[in-house]
Amino acid sequence: MLARKMDDKNNNLLLNLEETNKSTGEIVTLDINNSSTVQPVALMRLGLFVPTLKSTGRNKNNRTNTTDATAELVQLSIAKSEGYTDIKITGSRLDMDTDFKVWLGLIRSMSEHKVIGNKLKLSFVEFVKMCGFDSRRSNKKMRDRISNSLFKLASVTLKFQNETKGWTTHLVQSATYDVIEDYVEIIAEPKLFELYEMDRRVLLRLKAIDALQRKESAQALYTFIESLPQNPAPISMKRMRDRLNLTSNVYTQNHTVRKAMEQLKEIGYLDYTESKRGKSAFFSVHFRNPKLIHTAKPSKVKTKELPEVDNQEENYDVVIKALKTAGIDTIKLRAALDNLKSED
Repeated sequence: MLARKMDDKNNNLLLNLEETNKSTGEIVTLDINNSSTVQPVALMRLGLFVPTLKSTGRNKNNRTNTTDATAELVQLSIAKSEGYTDIKITGSRLDMDTDFKVWLGLIRSMSEHKVIGNKLKLSFVEFVKMCGFDSRRSNKKMRDRISNSLFKLASVTLKFQNETKGWTTHLVQSATYDVIEDYVEIIAEPKLFELYEMDRRVLLRLKAIDALQRKESAQALYTFIESLPQNPAPISMKRMRDRLNLTSNVYTQNHTVRKAMEQLKEIGYLDYTESKRGKSAFFSVHFRNPKLIHTAKPSKVKTKELPEVDNQEENYDVVIKALKTAGIDTIKLRAALDNLKSED
């Protein structure tokens, strides 16, 4: 009976992704499908999924990556109960082009298919679709691509420790597939499911990822920026570099960050300005538009024509973008509103 309850809990863990709308108190279900995924803020802020190191040639797939995850994962119950104060993630460098998509496929599979205990089994063709790949391309090249990615994901270890004890586990415990029998079997680490129960989650819309094909630095920065709160503080260039975890010289890394930010702006995801404080560069994000909703041209913008959006916070972003398109200085507008508040 206890085992059955545990199975039910694990089966529902990723399926019932709900949260409360803080402004209305309404319970909102966070859907995982081909257009959106739910991810822990911790994994999106850490340099876990990063751009491919194209300059490393044949050795790029053998490069290991170590990330200090203490600040983001110390709130896990396993860390609290055992008093772990040092948490590191070590393993193969996970890229945005394949590994991130396979990870999203794992999470989506767990949300749509029955998880027995900590084990998930589904057809290989279906898993290819869950990853967002064309199932008609499930040829040897695609099989090798997914197989290598599953190996890399299973190689990533999480080490929790303090001065007297420690615990080591894997991002994915094991992965098995058989093309002839047409199945993929994944064994997950149940204690890490807690990441998906926490309040600190982000509904990551995949439209921006799709619009940034083969632009891995922009994709990685998109996942990072989406994990930030509304109206985030200016983001330092160093924080952007750390998130991408590149190995080139600082000048080249800065160029990569600026190019990625421009690409995010080009697809209509955000608007930003870059500024300097002393020798340090910062990015101020003015609005985000994860649905990539297009606004009207300046000559046609009218208040009643502003797009209606389900989420109230996203609606503000669209309104701000429309105001800017219409040539209205939002900084002066904000100052005028602040003056009205002070007069009240």
